Amino acid sequence: MDVTCCSSTSRVVTMLPDKDGPSALGGGVQGDLEMAEHPSVSLFREYLRLKTVHPDPDYDAALRFLERMAQKLELPMKKVEMCHGRMLAIITWTGTNPALKSVLLNSHMDVVPVFQDNWKYDAFAAVKDAVGNIYGRGTQDMKSVTIQYIEAVHRLKAEGKRFPRTIHLMFVPDEEVGGHKGMEMFVKHPEFQALNIGFALDEGLANPREPFTVFYGERCPWWITVQCPGSPGHGSRFVENTAAEKLHKIINSFLDFREQEKTRLNTSQCLTLGDVTTVNMTMVKGGVAYNVIPAEMDVTFDIRIPPTVNLQEFEKQIQRWCKEAGEGITYEFAQKHTNQDMTSTEDSDPWWKAFSATFKTMNISLEKEIFPAATDSRFIRAVGLPAIGFSPMNQTPILLHDHNEYLSEQVFLRGIQVYQELLPALASVPALPGEV
Repeated sequence: MDVTCCSSTSRVVTMLPDKDGPSALGGGVQGDLEMAEHPSVSLFREYLRLKTVHPDPDYDAALRFLERMAQKLELPMKKVEMCHGRMLAIITWTGTNPALKSVLLNSHMDVVPVFQDNWKYDAFAAVKDAVGNIYGRGTQDMKSVTIQYIEAVHRLKAEGKRFPRTIHLMFVPDEEVGGHKGMEMFVKHPEFQALNIGFALDEGLANPREPFTVFYGERCPWWITVQCPGSPGHGSRFVENTAAEKLHKIINSFLDFREQEKTRLNTSQCLTLGDVTTVNMTMVKGGVAYNVIPAEMDVTFDIRIPPTVNLQEFEKQIQRWCKEAGEGITYEFAQKHTNQDMTSTEDSDPWWKAFSATFKTMNISLEKEIFPAATDSRFIRAVGLPAIGFSPMNQTPILLHDHNEYLSEQVFLRGIQVYQELLPALASVPALPGEV
C-alpha cells in the first residue's frame, strides 16, 4: 500500500451551482428508439460513455459531468483532491436541522477494464437494444446508482421536499483498484469528519430473482503472494528441493481448502457466497529459460474471508501450509483487511428500521447477506459508521466485471423511484441519543 505520496497534498475546492449551466440531459438522440427515451435514461447513457476505465480513468470528464449535475440540482459541489489526479466530489443537500447526523450516498466513478472482443457492442457506447437493455461497462457497477441518486434528489427537490437530515452525494475514485487513493484515505481526512455522517448507503449487487439484496457486512480481502525458493540447476537433472516442488505443495494446500469451502457452500441451503471463504489462484511467476530450473517461484492468491472467521487462526493455517511445503517459504500481502464490523439489521436499530420499513411499505422483500467481494463500505464501517450495500436491481443477472454487462432501462427507472421513497425515510430518522 503506497499512499505516502498523497498524504500532504490534499486540497478542497468549493463550487457553487450555476443556474444557467448547460443542459443535464445530453447523450444524443440516435434513431426512433431514442426519440421518446426517458431523460433519466439518456443521462445514464451519457455517464456510461465517459471512459473512467482503469488503468487510466478519465476522472476529469466525470467531474465535469458531476459539476453539471450540481448545477441541475442547484446544490453546491465540493471537490477534495487527495493526491495528484485523484479527486472526489461531494454534492450536499442541507437539511432543515444540519446539527443532526447526515445521510451519505456513496458511489465510485471508476470502472474495470473490458475485453472488447467478448462484447456484443462497444462497451463504452451505452447501446440500448430493442428490448431496452442498456449495455456498457458500469451499468451495474455502479454508474446506474450514481444517476439514480441524482435523479431521486432532483425529483424530491422539484416537489419542494425538505428533510431534517442533510444528504451528501459523494463520488469517489479508485474503488476498483482497492480504494487506497480514494475512500481509504478520505475517511481519515478532516473533510470527511465535517460531513457529520450518521448512516451510509453504498453499492450492492443485482438479484436474478424478485427480492432486493442488501449487504450489512463484507468479507475481508487478502491478496497474498507466496514466495518459494529452491535449488537451481540444469533442466536435464533431477534436482532436489526445487522451487516448483514447493510451489506445487502450496498450490495444493490452498486449492484443497478452496474445494472444501466450495463443497460447504454447495451442500448447505443456509449459506451464501458471503458466508464462506473463497480462494482463487490469480498469478504465477518464475523461471528464466526452458532449460534452467529457477531459484524461486511465486504464486498469488485472492482470498475473501467472511466476518465469522477468526483471522488470526486463518493466518496461522497459511503459516502451517508454508512450513509443510518446505524450508524458506515466505509470503507477503498486497492487501490485508482485518476489519470485520457489521452494520446492525435489528428491528431496534433506527437506521435499519427506517430502511426496511420503506420496502415493507412498497411490498418489496429484502434478502440480507454478507457482501462476497469488497466495496468502499468496509472503510466506512472501519471508522465506526453503519453502512448498507444496496443497488436496486432485481430480476437482473449479476454481471459486474463480466462481459456484456447490462441493465434494463425499466429496472433502472424503478430504482429511481425506490430512492425517492427511501431517501425521505432515512433523512427523517428522528434525533438519536447524543444528537442535538
